[in-house]
Amino acid sequence: MNKSVIEKEVLTVSQVADYLQLSEMTTYKLVQEGKIPAFKIGRSWRVKKDDLEELIERLKKGESL
Repeated sequence: MNKSVIEKEVLTVSQVADYLQLSEMTTYKLVQEGKIPAFKIGRSWRVKKDDLEELIERLKKGESL
């Protein structure tokens, strides 16, 4: 079964970039700076869908990255 990006529980930087409609480089930079909550598995960054949705809600309320 092929899941869409937002149905997955854990997203790659590329999937986060697609979802937020940002470049991968910008998304990677925001992840490395801790502005997008993420964790590393080996050398790869991952973002929990729930953390991303919480970040979006905070941004909608006027918080800044």
